[in-house]
Amino acid sequence: MNEPIFLAPVFQERIWGGRKLQDLFGYDIPNELTGECWAVSAHPNGQSIVKNGPYQGETLGQLWSSHQELFHSDSPVFPLLTKILDASDNLSVQVHPDDEYAGKNENGELGKTECWYIVDAEPGAEIIYGHEAQSKEQLVQMMDDAKWDDLLTKIKVKRGDFFYVPSGTIHALGKGIVVLETQQSSDTTYRVYDYDRKDKEGNGRELHLQKAIDVSTVPQSYQPVSYETFKQDGLTLTQLVSNEFFTVQKWNVDGTADFTANPKYTICSVIDGSGQLIAGDNVYPISKGEHFILPVEFGPYQITGSLELIISRE
Repeated sequence: MNEPIFLAPVFQERIWGGRKLQDLFGYDIPNELTGECWAVSAHPNGQSIVKNGPYQGETLGQLWSSHQELFHSDSPVFPLLTKILDASDNLSVQVHPDDEYAGKNENGELGKTECWYIVDAEPGAEIIYGHEAQSKEQLVQMMDDAKWDDLLTKIKVKRGDFFYVPSGTIHALGKGIVVLETQQSSDTTYRVYDYDRKDKEGNGRELHLQKAIDVSTVPQSYQPVSYETFKQDGLTLTQLVSNEFFTVQKWNVDGTADFTANPKYTICSVIDGSGQLIAGDNVYPISKGEHFILPVEFGPYQITGSLELIISRE
């Protein structure tokens, strides 16, 4: 199939959500507390729908099950999930399990290793990444004593920053941040602390302290990520991370960039700008906020215009 698979996102209401998914990307959001755009998802809790071509109207999960020739993957489920998050308020402090723990305790769900590309950040915005405890005993004691300011490590962020967040990392997005998140296809979160907030029914949200303690990495300090950048003609390619779960790159296109067919399927998210994807005689307009998959052996192709994309592969 030499045609990109464009996907319609699914939106999720969150207590910390807002309107920036509409303001920044032009999405038709369902309400004023829209916190997440599940842009490329085959997870049962929110599946993207194919917008074009012979598979129009199918969910990504259906496509994965019925047309493996497009993906050539050994994974029994679509392994990745691409989101855009609008943290109009602080997210809960949380941690995610690895595959082994989730498989045993969450009905076979995948673990959740993720990474964040900061799309937008208000001045002074910060994240929580890691903690100051040097042992599990100290971690438990500081949590019991509610010494959150002493325990949690805060880092100021700006647009263009990138963070790799492996399972076991205590973390949270702070108020005023929009991120594109690439993660394993999992919806398992263990909430550690939620600022004593109440939901719209007046109830405090559930915490998952024992599971969080079980899976948290100790000790755990933030280590800055180093990048490799390659330039060729109209393309600047930055390798953000590559590991057993995913490879994530940033592509900056200025003019015309030529690509050959890739042996793996490729997930593409346009986070800024506009242009065209050209494959043979077919021309596809692409612009900020669009998400699509290039199936196995798609290409050769060109991308023209002025665009910033986040690219991921398993």
